[in-house]
This record gives sequence, structure tokens and C-alpha cells, in this order.
Amino acid sequence: MSISTETFILRSSPTSPFVRKVRMVIDVLHLTDRVTHVGTDASDLTLREQNPLGKYPCLVRSDGSAIFDSSVILEFLQWVAGTERLLPASGEQRIAMLSQTRLADGIIDAGALIIYEERYHDASMRSQEWLEHQRGKIRRALAVFEASPPDPRQTDAVSIGLACALGFLDRRKAVEWRAAFPGLSLWLSSFAESEPAFERTQPPGL
Repeated sequence: MSISTETFILRSSPTSPFVRKVRMVIDVLHLTDRVTHVGTDASDLTLREQNPLGKYPCLVRSDGSAIFDSSVILEFLQWVAGTERLLPASGEQRIAMLSQTRLADGIIDAGALIIYEERYHDASMRSQEWLEHQRGKIRRALAVFEASPPDPRQTDAVSIGLACALGFLDRRKAVEWRAAFPGLSLWLSSFAESEPAFERTQPPGL
């Protein structure tokens, strides 16, 4: 099958911020009609067969092969769409943007660790030092973006990743960030107004 007509299955959870990244990419690149979304529990054995880590998002191709994680899926879908709109194919700008996207991903990773610790460990068993270490990661990353935010009118890999990270913090309350980073709060509002895919991919319950 030609890549120009191939269809895909996205194994996903609607509340995952990494899934939201991919859903935004699909929307922005006008690939919605070519991707079927399948809700997936992390304990699903078929997911583990497709992604040995048992994690989503996982994009399944028509031949049964799978692509993961969200950053790799983004690059693949950009290639499918025949564009470099989200990320340059090469050069220094690409490297800078990749570093920024990983920084945004790190905010989500640290937030998820905080949530896991607070959800599955009794208060007496939690390491406050460890929790503060994770919060410190988030605050330092937010400070970088506060000092030099992406253009809110430009939808690319960095702005999508940052918007999903901030949306995740709003939803899960891993860190109360808006008062400490007012510039980012304004940035998110501006980006949401500029890019309708952000609102269209809101997780359920918001």
C-alpha cells in the first residue's frame, strides 16, 4: 500500500498527554480520516505485543508494524503528510527544537511521577524530598519556557508539546504553575485561541 493512502490505528488513552500530542498532530496535519482511534488499557496484552513496553500512544500501520513513542509518531506522521511544518528535517534549528520538545516531555514525565507517588503511596511512605526533586524539574523547565516561549501563533512540535504539558499540569495539579509563570499562562491562552486543535483534543471531563 502506498504511504499516501495508508491508514493507521492509534492505540491510546484519551487522558494521556502524550496521546494528546499525537492527536493534535493528526488534526493539524489533516490526517484525521486516515487514523482510527482505539482506546487501550495499559494491561492489554495485544498492546504489549505491538509495543513491548506496553505504553501508549502506539501507532499501528496497515502491515501490523508499530511505531512509538509520541515523538517518533510525530516525525512519522509529518513524513506521511509530506511536510516539514512541525519540525525541520535537518540543521541546527531541528536540534534546538528537539531539545525543547524533550524539555516539554520531561515536564510530563516528572508530573506523572509525582501523581504516581501520591496516588499509590500512603502519605507516611512518600518521600517529600523525592517529590520536591520532581517539582524542581518542572519548575526549572517552565522557567526556561517562560524566559523564551515559542511563538503562540506558530503550531509546531515545540508549541504542541508545551501546550500538552501545561494542559496536563492544569488537569492533574502536579504543580500549581500559573501564578509563578504568568507569561506561560498568557502564552497558553494565546496558543489555544490560535490553534483550534488544542480545544478539540481536550481530555474528557474538562
